[in-house]
Amino acid sequence: MAQPSPDPVYRARLLPQGQPFDAPADKPLLLSALQAGMLLDSSCRNGTCRTCICRLASGQVSYRIEWPGMSAEEKAEGYILPCVAYPASDLVLLPPAP
Repeated sequence: MAQPSPDPVYRARLLPQGQPFDAPADKPLLLSALQAGMLLDSSCRNGTCRTCICRLASGQVSYRIEWPGMSAEEKAEGYILPCVAYPASDLVLLPPAP
């Protein structure tokens, strides 16, 4: 019997620091960033509080919940919630504007 293929591991960077970190496809971005020592604000970790909101400068993510706590306009502008966003490619993240 064939073994299931492992989930891919992508590379992600959080600007302005720019230090790349591993982002496995089977783990939310927030967890991967925290395990790599990146500081991202967070609170609820289920997509409702919006504390971790970031902008996706490049790359793609997927969600395993029906609709994360963002407006359609925010999604269209590239905002993501790393606590519930799973990487689907290599990524570059921008912190939200103050």
